[in-house]
Amino acid sequence: MQWETVIGLEIHTQLATKAKIFSASSTEFGAEPNTQASLIDLGMPGVLPVLNREAVRMAVRFGKAIGAQVAERSVFARKNYFYPDLPKGYQISQYELPVVGEGSVEVMQENGSGKVVGVTRAHLEEDAGKSLHEDFHGMTGIDLNRAGTPLLEIVSEPDMRSAKEAVAYAKKIHQIVTYIGICDGNMQEGSFRMDANVSIRPQGQAELGTRAELKNINSFRFLEKAINYEVGRQIEVLEDGGRVVQETRLYDADKDETRSMRSKEEANDYRYFPDPDLLPLQIDAASIAEVVAEMPELPDARRARFEADYGLSAYDADVLTSTRAQADYYETAAAAGGDAKLAANWVMGELAAALNKQGLDIGESPVAAATLGGLVARIKDNTISSKIAKGVLAAIWAGEGDADAIIEARGLRQITDSGAIEALVDEVLAVNAEQVENYRNADASKQPKMLGFFVGQIMKKSQGKANPQQVNALLRKKLEA
Repeated sequence: MQWETVIGLEIHTQLATKAKIFSASSTEFGAEPNTQASLIDLGMPGVLPVLNREAVRMAVRFGKAIGAQVAERSVFARKNYFYPDLPKGYQISQYELPVVGEGSVEVMQENGSGKVVGVTRAHLEEDAGKSLHEDFHGMTGIDLNRAGTPLLEIVSEPDMRSAKEAVAYAKKIHQIVTYIGICDGNMQEGSFRMDANVSIRPQGQAELGTRAELKNINSFRFLEKAINYEVGRQIEVLEDGGRVVQETRLYDADKDETRSMRSKEEANDYRYFPDPDLLPLQIDAASIAEVVAEMPELPDARRARFEADYGLSAYDADVLTSTRAQADYYETAAAAGGDAKLAANWVMGELAAALNKQGLDIGESPVAAATLGGLVARIKDNTISSKIAKGVLAAIWAGEGDADAIIEARGLRQITDSGAIEALVDEVLAVNAEQVENYRNADASKQPKMLGFFVGQIMKKSQGKANPQQVNALLRKKLEA
């Protein structure tokens, strides 16, 4: 039987506020356990939550980024369940009336075509604490620093049909939330976590199959592997005559498998009801307009502008706008260098290779964007060749100064005087008379490779400073005379 995979994602995005969603406690990562948990976070009797205005503004910003309807009236509810890392015995979340309604994003499929994936809703909620199982000798420790951290849970439609599509969608959401500055996107620290609802059905069947929820995946690679494993598991169960059970499962990256965690709860299991301590959230049109006015350029619009304004290919524009930091860096370098395409080549080529080698993000680059632009400008005006520029970049990286200072200090200025280059060409041809004769007698198909010999000799004599274009032009002229 041919099976079709159906996938929906729930993405928990930690909002980049300084304080928690209902208390003034810090959200900074890495503090000692339970040092950033107030009486509100601890669920002590008599305390009242106060909504963080900035968290609301960030939710509105996301809604507008995906073309969704932002609710002028939304309601917080109590989602009841009992775990040690949730001291109140309930989580404050949104259910029937979320702050962000239906929207959509476009993702790129493997065949290069676009696909629209629907976003059902995005709602505000508080995070739970963290259970610690290490070093407690059969007991569990609880760290409540994360309790009350503001989350925006982004729920997709079940529109994805493969693990790769799900990854493409997750990456798109990650790109959007980091571009608009509502999340740092740090998956290692738990700022961006994914739950995948996975089911299968016979090809052509309209009715959805029974789904399993894969919880708390914090890597795009693990997301793809977990979905593929779960799809295979469900197919095997059904083809062996079994029945897929609706449940929550965990992905074990070490064993590359999913395993059962608990039966999947339904909405009525949580006994949602409006939180009596929080009034309905009212967002007026003026507040929404204020957020829209502060919105940065979105990645899709920026990519299209890079193609139109800078003449970049679709591929180059896509790479350069993959993160906001990279797009900002490129624009600064291109402006300083005066050549958009050349700047793109250096950002995606030599600089990217150096960053990857050191394991650095572009925001951590030892070479400032304007400084790289200065190097591009010296290549563009023929002060140095691209080959020499690689050494100059290494010197900039090592902290020896900007391109101009290094070029002058090392005497790297390119030889562009036609008379000087012609003298070098004549000298090389004179001492290689036999190779000159061989070149002139060779088939046209072999001449380019033979020409390279002469170019190499001339560049060696000039210590790499002769302008390669002028060398090639003069060589051809003299060899064909």
